[in-house]
Amino acid sequence: MTIALIDYGAGNLHSVHNALRAAGAQGVMITADAEVVRRADRIVLPGVGAFRACIEPLRAIPGMIEAMHEAVFQVGRPFLGICVGMQLLADAGEEFGRHEGLGWIPGTVRKFERDDPAIKIPHMGWNDVIPAQPHPLIVQGEGYFLHSYHFEVESPEHVIATSDHGGPLVAAVGRDNILGVQFHPEKSQAYGLATLARFLEWKP
Repeated sequence: MTIALIDYGAGNLHSVHNALRAAGAQGVMITADAEVVRRADRIVLPGVGAFRACIEPLRAIPGMIEAMHEAVFQVGRPFLGICVGMQLLADAGEEFGRHEGLGWIPGTVRKFERDDPAIKIPHMGWNDVIPAQPHPLIVQGEGYFLHSYHFEVESPEHVIATSDHGGPLVAAVGRDNILGVQFHPEKSQAYGLATLARFLEWKP
């Protein structure tokens, strides 16, 4: 089994690679080659930082968006987006202006707005991951979060898990063979490795 870990300059690329290996993955390929992604058995899109700083280099890779779309929507390969890799699934992100996302999960990525000054932004550290509906990859536990923008999902059917940071926020989104997690599995110790292990076995 080959797992394509898409390389577009994301800062957490190698830590995600190491976590996948620790979770039992064989054949993890760090790649910026659209053809490798098109042929892969599973696809992982990492990401840290700003929405624009991630979507622009991803779009700049020749044929990558088309290969991802073909593998996920036509072939049905399991797909996992992590942190900003999850946020890129949205219709748009509003960090440093409004920027078009992949549009795979309807919604918009917006800045945290919290009235209580005691609620620190960015949302950083360990927090509960609370399933919003049954999903084979997501169970109750604690994940490690680090983000200042959050995914406002258009339809509740796409909300797989929530968390709370001065109010509810989306911790995981999904549909069919697509899952995105706002927390970092590669930093979430046993909970994160178990999540990745389930992804490796997932047969949506």
